[in-house]
Amino acid sequence: MSRALHAEWTKLRTLPGTGWLLLGTVAVTVAVGAAAAATVSCHTTTCGYDTPKLALSGVLAGQALAALLAVTAVTTEYGTGLATVTYAALPRRTGVLAARATVVAAVTAVAGTLGVAGSLLVARILLPRNGFTPVHGYPPLSLADGPTLRAATGTVLYLVLVALFALGVATAVRDTAAGVGLVAGVLYVLQIAPYVVGDPGWQRALWRLSPTNAGLTVQATRHLSHYPLGPWAGLGVLAAWSAAALLAGGLLLKYRDA
Repeated sequence: MSRALHAEWTKLRTLPGTGWLLLGTVAVTVAVGAAAAATVSCHTTTCGYDTPKLALSGVLAGQALAALLAVTAVTTEYGTGLATVTYAALPRRTGVLAARATVVAAVTAVAGTLGVAGSLLVARILLPRNGFTPVHGYPPLSLADGPTLRAATGTVLYLVLVALFALGVATAVRDTAAGVGLVAGVLYVLQIAPYVVGDPGWQRALWRLSPTNAGLTVQATRHLSHYPLGPWAGLGVLAAWSAAALLAGGLLLKYRDA
């Protein structure tokens, strides 16, 4: 396993776009969260905003870059023919996939942690200027607050699970365009699906199935009863999507030619 981990880390860090995609994940997450924090205001005790969720809203954009990193980590070697060399040197293909998943998860966790920390720090500075003060029921954002810590930790896990989902899809399809299209469809199209149907029952069911809607429930710290799923149950939906994608990718990887 150590050989596979070293090989996958070497391949990932030498890809031309890896550094930029990781930096982009951090920058986009912080920038979009900062924009959200700068454009809202609260001047009463009933404004009702969920400030940790608001501060971390940039992850919805940042996840696209994390997913792209995971897809290219797989598909680039098929485009260059390196996949044949990889599986000749490391015949245990499931071990290669496990090592690749570990490396992608690790670098995504680092980028996610930086993005989340930066988002909370910027929001902590901006929100009080817009009326989010203790007088209105909003103490400064702090990881010492249990719900905020859960939202922050859950957001990092969310990004990691998105990257693993994208990795599984890319392993199955072995094509960058197809991989990006499928991942974007699941993450973004399913996200809006509940809002284009009129039946409340279908809305609730589609919301529960959406990895984005369900997964981001982990960011919620207020009005939890308004959500169809609890924070960790919602993240579990995304985890199920990721596990299914990795399982499908692993089976196809094992039983077809490189």
